[in-house]
This record gives sequence, structure tokens and C-alpha cells, in this order.
Amino acid sequence: MGNGEWGPAPGMGSGWDGRDKAPSRAGGVTPPGIAVASPGSHPELGAVSQPGDRVWESSPGQGLDLPCIGGSIPGQGPQSGSPLSPALVAILVLLGLISILILILTGGISHFQDPLFCVFVVFSFVSAVDLIIALEEDGLISGFTELYVREGEPHVRTAHGLLLCYWDGTVHYGLYLGMVSAIGQRKNYRSLGLLWLGSMLMSAVVFLLGNLLGKYSPELSPSFLLNLPYLLILAWAGRRLFQQPRALPSLSPEQVAEEQRKPLYQRPQDLLLVLILILTAAFTFFRGMVVLDCPADSCFDYTHLHEPYLRDPVAYPKVQMLIYLFYLLPFLILAIYALALPGCSWLPDWSLVFAGAVVQAQFAHLGSSLHSRTPFPYQTPDDVLGSFLLSNILYALGPQLLALRCLRSPAFFLPPNPPGLARAKKYQ
Repeated sequence: MGNGEWGPAPGMGSGWDGRDKAPSRAGGVTPPGIAVASPGSHPELGAVSQPGDRVWESSPGQGLDLPCIGGSIPGQGPQSGSPLSPALVAILVLLGLISILILILTGGISHFQDPLFCVFVVFSFVSAVDLIIALEEDGLISGFTELYVREGEPHVRTAHGLLLCYWDGTVHYGLYLGMVSAIGQRKNYRSLGLLWLGSMLMSAVVFLLGNLLGKYSPELSPSFLLNLPYLLILAWAGRRLFQQPRALPSLSPEQVAEEQRKPLYQRPQDLLLVLILILTAAFTFFRGMVVLDCPADSCFDYTHLHEPYLRDPVAYPKVQMLIYLFYLLPFLILAIYALALPGCSWLPDWSLVFAGAVVQAQFAHLGSSLHSRTPFPYQTPDDVLGSFLLSNILYALGPQLLALRCLRSPAFFLPPNPPGLARAKKYQ
């Protein structure tokens, strides 16, 4: 140290491995722009952190290094006396009570004959727990789930894990309330259910595979096996949703035939949608080649200059891009075919599933690329932030437009003389 070698930053023990930053010559880690020296070696730099100084620390299992003020560690919450904690917990409890009240007022308690009602109620509780985990890890509340996260699910402390918790605690929670309310009012909730199914499957598959393949895989605990029944429940719920009857449009066979006789060039909205899907498919293929280590210069430049998060060793972004490549890309090609030729009755259902999957995946991918818990070398550079946000938001927009097109004008995708359509018209 006396020869000018860098040592560990204050607050970092000798056992800190610094796996998210490049190690220094003496085995410590010094973030860019922060110089730390031993006492007496470089008096002009200072060696002892004072109150209010920036201290760099790493919490176990988080894989991040963040500046703290006064030596506090991000992600461990404020002091127990913080006035925010009881207020936020009271809000969460109030939301739970309101949810129960909605179930009672809509007659939901009397509809346990629908097995999915029980699934949605239980999963809504899990969503509330995930929201509490996210709020505690971001320091807004404290003292609720720290032991569980540290011992059972340390991967939740990653940027991707936190974004999943926020999505589950807000979007999925809202979908549960909507579907439970529809069950209580005896309304069709098939479309909402398929949207939820795609979002849940994408989040679960990416998170579980990333945990198995990423750099934190040695930290897996036996509680990881509890995810297997979770996946089985999702598969069963998806099967139940697909078996529910579709809501038939109020169209005569003549109107359906007239709509299906129009070629693609006479449907300008569909033609524009086809162009959007072609661009989405091309971007999907390109990013798939990027994570497969394509030797092309364009792939190398993209990962180092535009989207370095794809190189993050946590493996979530790589798994995400590979799922896009092997599952979303074939669907986009088939969707283009279904927009050109009539009678593809499978497209409305699967467009909802993929719309939910893509919007959830893009939310987690965008948020993780910008989150402070992602190591700095893998965060999106500021000079390309605008183009990065624009390209990824437009990427998520394509499947949403496709699902909206199928919901608003389903006549083109109905089979010729669909069963039940004439009867529905007769009894109007």
C-alpha cells in the first residue's frame, strides 16, 4: 500500500470479492472517480471517511456497489423510526381490506365453484408480499421481509428481481382484482386471463432460468424447489383459460365473408401492422444473435456501446433475448401470415398471451438496464439513453397493437361460417 497500490474502499472487508467490478492490483475495488488510500500513504486523498462522505459498500447477494451517505447501505431500509414505514404499511393493509370488500360486494365469496377464483385470491396475496419486498429493498420500509429475502430468495435483490416484484405488486394485482370482480359479476374474463397468463409465464421462466444459469446460481437454496408447484399451477390455469368459451362477435356470416375477401393492400391498418411486426422480428433476430456472441462488428458495437446490459453475468437479459428468439420470433412470422390470409382463429388468443409476455419482459429489461443495482459497466450509457428507450418501447408496442387489432375487429380471423355465429345472430 505504501508503494501506491490501491486497497479496499472503506467499509469493504477483506473477504469482499468484488465480483461486480474489476479488481484492483491489491485485490480491492475502487469505483471510477473515487480514490481511497491507506492512512499515511497519500494524505492529500484522505484515508478515513467522515460523516457525510461517500462510502462504497456491497451487500451480500446483491451484486452491486452503490454510494452511500454517512455509511448507510442502500437496500436495507431506513431507520426503524422512519415515519414512512407505518404509513406505507397502512396503505398496503388498506388496499387489502378494499380488495376483500370488493369481493364481498360483488358476490365473489359465493363463486368458489370457479377454481380460478381461489388461484387469483391466493396470487393476489403473493403480489402484496412482492410489493412489500420491493419497497423494503428500496429503503422505503424496513423490518418485514429482510430475513426471508436474505435466506430464501437472495436473487430478488437483483435489479431484475426488484422490477419483477414491482410489476407483480401493481400490474398483476390489478389484473387479479379485475378478474375476481368479473367472476363475481358472472362476466367473461378470458381476455384478461390470457394477458395475465403471458405476463406470469414470461416473468417466471426468465427469472427461474436466470437464477439457474447466472452468476448467483451457487447461492440457490432448497426453497427454489417451491417454484415447481408454482409453474404447475400456471400451466393448469392456462389450460382452464383456453377452455373457456370465447365471446362471439355480433356479426352475420355475410359480414364475415365480406371482411375476409379484402386483400392486404385494401386494409391499410393491417399493412402498417405487418410492417411493424417485420421490424420487430428483425430486431428480435438481431438481439438473439448478439447474446449468442455473433462475431459481427455490429453485434460487438451494440453490446458495448448501446445495450451493455446484455453482457451482465446475471444471465436474465441473455435468457430473455433467447426466449424472444426461439418463441417470439416464430410467433411474429405466423402473425404476419395470419394478417395476410383470413381464417386464422388462433391469433386472437395467442396475441393476448404474447402481448402480456412482451410488455412484462420489456418493463423488466428496461428497468434493469437503468437500475442502480445493475453494476455500472452494464448500465445503459447516457449518450444513447434516448435511442435505447425509443427502440425498446417501440419493440413492446408491436404485440400490443396486434392484440388490440384482434380484439376490436375479429371478423377477419374467424373461420368461415363459424359455429354458433348464425345462432347468435338469430337470437339478437
